[in-house]
Amino acid sequence: MSFELPQRGYVFWPVGNGDSTTVVIDSDAHLQVDLNHLEQSEDDEDPTWAVVDELVNLLPTKDGRPYLSAFALTHPDQDHCRGFPKLLEEVDVGELWFTPRIFREYNKDLCDDAEAFKEEAERRVKATIEADGDPGAGNRVRIFGYSELLNEDEFQGFPDARITIPGSELATVDEADVSSTFRAFVHSPFKDDDAGERNDTSLGMQITLIDGSGNLQALLLGDLSYPIIKRIFAVSKGDDLAWNVLLAPHHCSKSAMYWKDEDDSKEQLKQHIVDEMDGASGDPNRVVASSNTVPSSNELGDNPPHAKAKTQYETITESFLCTMDNDDPIVASLENGEISFAGAPTPSKSASEAAREARGSNETPRDAVTYGRG
Repeated sequence: MSFELPQRGYVFWPVGNGDSTTVVIDSDAHLQVDLNHLEQSEDDEDPTWAVVDELVNLLPTKDGRPYLSAFALTHPDQDHCRGFPKLLEEVDVGELWFTPRIFREYNKDLCDDAEAFKEEAERRVKATIEADGDPGAGNRVRIFGYSELLNEDEFQGFPDARITIPGSELATVDEADVSSTFRAFVHSPFKDDDAGERNDTSLGMQITLIDGSGNLQALLLGDLSYPIIKRIFAVSKGDDLAWNVLLAPHHCSKSAMYWKDEDDSKEQLKQHIVDEMDGASGDPNRVVASSNTVPSSNELGDNPPHAKAKTQYETITESFLCTMDNDDPIVASLENGEISFAGAPTPSKSASEAAREARGSNETPRDAVTYGRG
């Protein structure tokens, strides 16, 4: 397969039910969000891509080796870190981004790839403390979210400047100031979710790429489900929720907008969150599912992707795209202030508008919550 990275944009790799998103900030700076590296099959009909092999050929080089500015792990499930040891072996990674949850997991709860990530994260944390600040490229680390774990002995001396909490923005990557082309706004994890389900501790971000007068914004929410997504939309300002690309949480799981509250006899569509996602959408926009092809229907208990979720997403986007429905990666690019999409069919505007008109009414507004370490 032959493929080139965009000048600036997002690449969503076809990796089955798993996440692998490459953010091209500029020709020198690249951020990889999650990794589901699948060894290339000898079957010519196999549509999956071996992401690490591609990155080795596509990334810029430093000192003769491929160089990735930063790797962000949303949470330590295998379909988000598969192939990490291979990445470390073949690519120099300037900075690791992750949440405190990686340190809360016992080794027996982690797959081999996640264990390798945890070991590398621990090494870099130690190097940061010993350096009393910046340990240099290849040793840098940034922790997203706050946990009581960070008060334990092994973190004493870890600089606050390398902890980014929800409600904060970031415009540096691998110690480079990229504020003219990049901004990450951190939505999650919230401190009081730190000990909950692993998916609920996912790193959630809005990433904005900037090119002159134009912006290209993506909402990347890991494997978050409705309660956390509801909270994000409750506490964040509109500008920090805006998106041209929404990566459907948890591989197009219905749990993003269908939920069973304590008073419910069964899960219900939370229409308000669909409406709020719609209200935050830009023009143009796409919803991308990093998943296997979405079936026309599901049986009770089926894992994602879910047909019910796809149906809802189709009401808020010009085109719903699934990574495994395409031979090539799905690319959203920004060039000369203009947004374009590749590796995907041209949407039918009239179909999208018809779907919006068919939608139901709003539900009860959100509960009030706040950010913070406390």
